[in-house]
Amino acid sequence: MKAYIFPNLDKKNCKEYTHEACSILLNNGIDVLIDEEYKDIFDFPINARFGEESELIKDCDAVIAIGGDGTIIRCAGLAAVWSKPIVGINCGKLSRLNSGELSKSRRMMLKALVFKKDKLKGTFHALNDVVISKCSNSKIADFEVSKEGIIISSLRADGVIFSTPTGATAYSMSAGGPIIEPDLECIEFTQICPHSLFARSMIFSAESELHIKCHANKDAKAVVSVDGENVFEIGVDDKVMITRSEYSVEIIDLIGGSFFNSINGKLMQPLKGTGEI
Repeated sequence: MKAYIFPNLDKKNCKEYTHEACSILLNNGIDVLIDEEYKDIFDFPINARFGEESELIKDCDAVIAIGGDGTIIRCAGLAAVWSKPIVGINCGKLSRLNSGELSKSRRMMLKALVFKKDKLKGTFHALNDVVISKCSNSKIADFEVSKEGIIISSLRADGVIFSTPTGATAYSMSAGGPIIEPDLECIEFTQICPHSLFARSMIFSAESELHIKCHANKDAKAVVSVDGENVFEIGVDDKVMITRSEYSVEIIDLIGGSFFNSINGKLMQPLKGTGEI
């Protein structure tokens, strides 16, 4: 078995966890694959294999993301393209990879197609969400969302969020969207700071084709962000189409905790010193 290591150096103690993870993997007969850019940063075991990221992910059996949920998001694109499962790091449980003591869940992704004056200019895939928001140089903008030629929402807001069930507990939830079990398949639509008393989140079927236009000032732009990364700017004559992606991501759980236990642990804890939620 071969595991590709994807460390997030922005995370505290990432080097220590990465070294420990590599030792555990090698001691359990699992080959370690690592991007060559980390060769001089980490003191990896001599039998670790270095190379180009996409080729190593293509050749591995699983991707191990060391750093947290955001790290999983960052490596989800390539993992999905090559149909490789992702493991969020938990050093004490890595030996379960070989023994088969794990559970798996497959998560749908979104595809965003960006059109400039009706010409396709970019295609992007998201595990969490696609966000279209006004640029800092523009005032509040008007966003038009349609499905099958029918306008569903025409609103003035700071932006709009389209998320998968996996991404429902990220930006969308912070903007007032509902929590969705990640095994479901649907597209969630949430507005960011809408200038309306009646704006509500909406849930669409996973097979929906949604079109979004931004009616900002002539010289103003809106930004398209995919899983937190700005990927494109659009103007008044442009549009974004959101559909279900042909790719999906398989998440491996080595701990065995349920989705609701995770929600309770991360989102329902009382503030320190107050006793209040």
